[in-house]
Amino acid sequence: MQGFGVHTSMWTMSWDKAGAERAVAAASHYKMDFIEIALLNVGGVDAAHSRALLEKHGLKAICSLGLPQSAWASTRPDKAIEHLTAALDKTAEMGCLALSGVTYGGIGERTGLPPTQKEIDNVATALEAAARHAKSRGLLLGIEPVNRYENHILNTGWQAVAMIEKVGAENMFIHLDTYHMNIEEKGAANGVLDARKYLKYIHLSESDRGTPGSGNCDWDEVFAALAAIGFKGGLAMESFINMPPEVAYGLSVWRPVAKSEAEVMENGLPFLRNKAKQYKLI
Repeated sequence: MQGFGVHTSMWTMSWDKAGAERAVAAASHYKMDFIEIALLNVGGVDAAHSRALLEKHGLKAICSLGLPQSAWASTRPDKAIEHLTAALDKTAEMGCLALSGVTYGGIGERTGLPPTQKEIDNVATALEAAARHAKSRGLLLGIEPVNRYENHILNTGWQAVAMIEKVGAENMFIHLDTYHMNIEEKGAANGVLDARKYLKYIHLSESDRGTPGSGNCDWDEVFAALAAIGFKGGLAMESFINMPPEVAYGLSVWRPVAKSEAEVMENGLPFLRNKAKQYKLI
């Protein structure tokens, strides 16, 4: 999980054969080091096809997801373990390196109250089992804190640290996201510094999820903080262009965040690459 990557939502949110071929070819065209594949339908993914496609283009990959409501770890840790186990198996079969994202809950999971100790304990139980299975498959397991409007369990870097240390699994890591950090952290640098011990992956996403460099994210603060901690992990650009209605609902995206995929890739990608070079991260 090193170098520059992109979330495949840039081209597709359906990881069927057609979507996979379109996304991998595009990522290869833009000379990405890796891609992040959204596992929205674990059972519908042809792992052998994806593995062969990635190998053909020389691309590394990780997978990501949010848990469906029937498997929210806070209330149904047994179902969360079942879902994560299947996702980890698929991730390994595809030849990917890790499973990350909202692996501890759902996108849109909120109770209207702070997380209870029972919810935290249930999440830790599910993550401990998932991390153990991930290790048996040679995988890393990530957790991505997201903003308060999408989930009430983990919103900040320090909360993610606390969860990893509660679980105690050596193959777990923190996956930050600048969009969420822009909402939740008291400065992006604080989020990076808080998470630094376990930080291996970061989504580079603009304040409106649109084209990086066109919004309110303080990119110099983000990259300077990453440079200060000697960050060596994956830098993944994320902008949601192609979303099915159920994903748009969970993310509360009601209007286009950019004119097109070309606008994001041809303007946002060079912007981020130049920042990464400026701060000697690539």
